[in-house]
Amino acid sequence: MGAVKIWDAMEVAEEARENCCSEIHSSHTTVDTSLSFPHMTPKIIELCKDLFKKWSNLDDSQFSVETISGGITNLLLKVSVKEENGNSTCMTVRLYGPNTEYVINRERELQAIGYLSAAGFGAKLLGVFGNGMVQSFINARTLTPSDMKMPKLAAEIAKQLRKFHQVEIPGSKEPQLWIDIFKFFEKASTLKFDDIEKQKKYKEISFEEVHNEVVELKELTDCLNSPVVFAHNDLLSGNLMLNDDEGKLYFIDFEYGSYSYRGFDIGNHFNEYAGYDCDYSLYPTKNEQYHFFRHYLAPDKPNEVSDKDLETLYVEANTFMLASHLYWALWALIQAKMSPIDFDYLGYYFLRYEEYTKQKEKCLSLARSYLSASRDE
Repeated sequence: MGAVKIWDAMEVAEEARENCCSEIHSSHTTVDTSLSFPHMTPKIIELCKDLFKKWSNLDDSQFSVETISGGITNLLLKVSVKEENGNSTCMTVRLYGPNTEYVINRERELQAIGYLSAAGFGAKLLGVFGNGMVQSFINARTLTPSDMKMPKLAAEIAKQLRKFHQVEIPGSKEPQLWIDIFKFFEKASTLKFDDIEKQKKYKEISFEEVHNEVVELKELTDCLNSPVVFAHNDLLSGNLMLNDDEGKLYFIDFEYGSYSYRGFDIGNHFNEYAGYDCDYSLYPTKNEQYHFFRHYLAPDKPNEVSDKDLETLYVEANTFMLASHLYWALWALIQAKMSPIDFDYLGYYFLRYEEYTKQKEKCLSLARSYLSASRDE
């Protein structure tokens, strides 16, 4: 692995300011994510004063900092500021997990945020700093995996996802999915763990087998011609927020966003019904999927979607669902080596790869019979 990083957070912060958005504040400050919360708080206040000069003379007592959530790659903090005129402002400070630049293209993320925000998605980007960003605060609750299954919410997610997929992000429209998977494979297959137990478990993996699976699946999905869209790629319950009073749904956290296949974004979302515990018995049934597809394909006339369109999307989602298992399995191996977060990433690799193996034959034969029927038409 060496010390070669794919992206440099500071360069990205500078570039973001130069390129798209001069009104985005930037600072060279970095915040040590290993600090305990009481020690981190003054650093966060210092950062806010550095980023937003109008607050530089405010007393620290005018700031309050609280933890919103700690994902498995990010730490989210809510900062409330009492301004001199008596107004209160809230913001979200997102601290990137250490070493996440090995798996996340921050430049791609920052470029996309501006356009997605303009299209009404996520929070507004207010500032970037050495190892994170500051965004407007969204007053809503994070969904749970079981929320996503509720018919009304599933329909709303589908509608929003259709809109999300219509956003145009400038630059190359080349789908990144397989590029990213091969990049992950290259890193994941050459790791060495200091921990003897981890190294022993890692050695059980046949990377030749994994590589063959990736190549075979890529060849098959290429035949499906799934439309290329700007995809979220990480639509788990933690990245969906709902304001119950207004009934407003928010998509957040676009760090894995890229041009990709609509089938991948949807299949990956369906895998997330399983939640962090990976209970894949919760994967949506065909009827639940068709409900989602109707609202994705024709939000205004969901009952008029043709059987042919439903079947096409069913095949796409359930073939790319396999790619989602491979993507996050390889991702987990890199995290197992790089991330200081206390999470069993190595175990997660095996969970995802085993589920891939379990579903593979059923999904591949579904795709193959669909393709041969299409050829005969």
